[in-house]
Amino acid sequence: MAVDAAIKHALLTADPRAKAMATRKVARDWRLGRLVWPGDWAAMPDRPGRPAQPELLRPAQMPRRGKAGSARSLVALWHAIAHIEFVAIDLALDMAGRFAPAIARRLGDPHARRFVGDFLKVAADEAMHFALIERHLATLGSHYGALPAHDGLWDAAAATMHDAAARLAVVPMVLEARALDITPQTRTRVASAGDLRGARMLDRILEDEIHHVAVGAAHFRAICDESHQDVDSAWNFLVSRYFNGTLKPPFNDSARQRAGLPRRNEPLLA
Repeated sequence: MAVDAAIKHALLTADPRAKAMATRKVARDWRLGRLVWPGDWAAMPDRPGRPAQPELLRPAQMPRRGKAGSARSLVALWHAIAHIEFVAIDLALDMAGRFAPAIARRLGDPHARRFVGDFLKVAADEAMHFALIERHLATLGSHYGALPAHDGLWDAAAATMHDAAARLAVVPMVLEARALDITPQTRTRVASAGDLRGARMLDRILEDEIHHVAVGAAHFRAICDESHQDVDSAWNFLVSRYFNGTLKPPFNDSARQRAGLPRRNEPLLA
């Protein structure tokens, strides 16, 4: 099978567990040389497969999570994290499948193959994170889909479908980088609620996410180098154009530095 067909199949898989399994299989098959490089890449879907639940709402419509420290609040928190990880699977798959042809044209086939391999590894990690959190939700008496979620992450993907540099600037280098900032606080909140197993999971996830952001930053730098652009200036321009939100402290500067991120975009700061 060609790698583009395998990626597209995983993207269109709607059932969460089946998507996670299909994603890990694509990454494993690519790593083991079982997938071939296509002559013409298949077009990726505008939207990935999604289950009937959770109900997707606009961010402003999301219900409050309940009193901090309560069982209800803890379940809502883990459900929100599960949804982020679920969407992150599709973001990484779409990155690999949608932009490999453009990367090949700009940087050559060897770089494009590394690009695909890097983001399939990211997708497999996100699938593993989702599976861990889904199992953890079960220990709390809930499941993924039990609560509503919002689709803001995929909105950012839709806005940058035309440009690999813009997608890298906004998704791994802003949205996923935000996880580096908020995960330590989330870990403290989870541990304070007595969920020590969950706190250990977040430690593991944070280390993986530093690597994921670093992958995005490295490929963004490669694109900038090829076009003789300053990395910080190009990142600031693309983020200002394609990201409509603001970022508030705290910032995990040590994790951001480890991930190789450019300096923070001042207009984003609230």
